[in-house]
Amino acid sequence: MMKDAVWQGLLSGAAGVTAMTIGEKLEQLLTGRADSHVPARVLRRLVGRDDPGQSPQLANWIMHLGQGVVLGILRSAMAHAGLRGPWASAKFAVLRLTNDQILENATGVGAPPPSWPRDELAVDLVHKAVYAAVTGIVADALAARSGPADVGPLPPDLVDSGSD
Repeated sequence: MMKDAVWQGLLSGAAGVTAMTIGEKLEQLLTGRADSHVPARVLRRLVGRDDPGQSPQLANWIMHLGQGVVLGILRSAMAHAGLRGPWASAKFAVLRLTNDQILENATGVGAPPPSWPRDELAVDLVHKAVYAAVTGIVADALAARSGPADVGPLPPDLVDSGSD
């Protein structure tokens, strides 16, 4: 299962981050919102090269795409373990947001979402929801090709009733 979860997750994450990025770029065209350089600053801090004088574009793309692709493995593992569908994708959206917050706050780059302006928070939530939904659709479809997940409640005859 894990070998399939890895390659399928990378593919699922790539689809999700592509959809999210297209949505972000369309939203930026409509709203005039500038690119965030938080991903670049987080990556630079993680690797010990926090030089604000350098262009953040490459680091931004590496962090943005890298996180999206790699986190797809987690959603794929969820699908292979029987956590599929919209509820699983909603849970995954929370994990995606949590990943961002851990990295941003642990590196001192970000601030907790309750302190963000509400419009910025709403935009981020929508984009992460798109990522989670698309990643989930692809992960679920790929995992379903292997058949139903081999998980779930035990058959009644195998459940220990507690009486001997």
